[in-house]
Amino acid sequence: MTLNIGWIGCGRHATQMLMPQLGRNDLRVAAVCDINTEAAARAAWQYGADEVYADYRDLIAHKGLDAIGMAVGPDLHHVASIEALKQGLPVFLEKPPAKNAGDTAEIASASDKYGKPVLLGFMKRYSTGNRIAGNYLKSGDFGDVLGVSGTYMTAPTYFAGEVDFSGFYLHHCVHYMDLIPWFAGSDFTDMALRKNEPKPGHLLFHLNFECGNGVIGTVIMGTVQSRGTPMEFIQIMGDHVRLEVDNIINVACYRDPPFKAEDPAATLLVGADTLSWTPNFTAAANEDHKGYNALIADVANALKGGPSNAPDIRDGVRAMVNLERMIALI
Repeated sequence: MTLNIGWIGCGRHATQMLMPQLGRNDLRVAAVCDINTEAAARAAWQYGADEVYADYRDLIAHKGLDAIGMAVGPDLHHVASIEALKQGLPVFLEKPPAKNAGDTAEIASASDKYGKPVLLGFMKRYSTGNRIAGNYLKSGDFGDVLGVSGTYMTAPTYFAGEVDFSGFYLHHCVHYMDLIPWFAGSDFTDMALRKNEPKPGHLLFHLNFECGNGVIGTVIMGTVQSRGTPMEFIQIMGDHVRLEVDNIINVACYRDPPFKAEDPAATLLVGADTLSWTPNFTAAANEDHKGYNALIADVANALKGGPSNAPDIRDGVRAMVNLERMIALI
């Protein structure tokens, strides 16, 4: 079943990361909208849209739409998603869903009121390594999660003119406010934070936390690393077992092998030695290891009324509440 989607926001991220996944999942771009009409016209040509709009309200009123997708700023996410819901249209929102938890909760209330889903772009759950790790946790072979630690860095590229960390918080940090509790299986309860800010725009902090189920851990984030180097590492600790995801693609599960150096018969043990996986980038396969296609596939299923694990606006509320708690400590 093909659905007609109207898309708001035709910048580089939307046209290069998100919109290429729509057609792959039977979502036809029927109309596009951007205040930059040249960008909208390019996107319409690229994705075969019938109509170009400069005002999101005109896009939402376009006849024959089955859903609305958008990747714009948090203020417009808030007002445009509620307007779409009022018109009976389900919504896909890139993160952040809004500029604060209160506005995000208003979107959730509108979703409930008008009976239409709002799905969110938390693609970190779908990044290949994270998805493999999440599935292994669900399999029962890992056992109980005891701790989760994550490092997710960036550079001071969110600033123009004066230093304002709001873009860093909303567009970068919000990912781990969703991902880490997802791995832990429970939301944050207690939080503590230490920071180092050597100069304006350069911030490093360690967020220590405990979850409602007893899982403990640390999240390290900041703006003091180059975006040209790998910047993500996840470690999930169990009892004599741990999962590590490096650079969102390399996965290893360290288990409980015996010492081998003094055993002349030592071999590789299926049930004890390390399990690992890394992708083959030379394969001629259209694989999206960041997770955008897998996310949109789940979103498409949800928009069609089928089974889906796509993050929704309630996940967005939780992430934004976590984010505001974290910011208050900085």
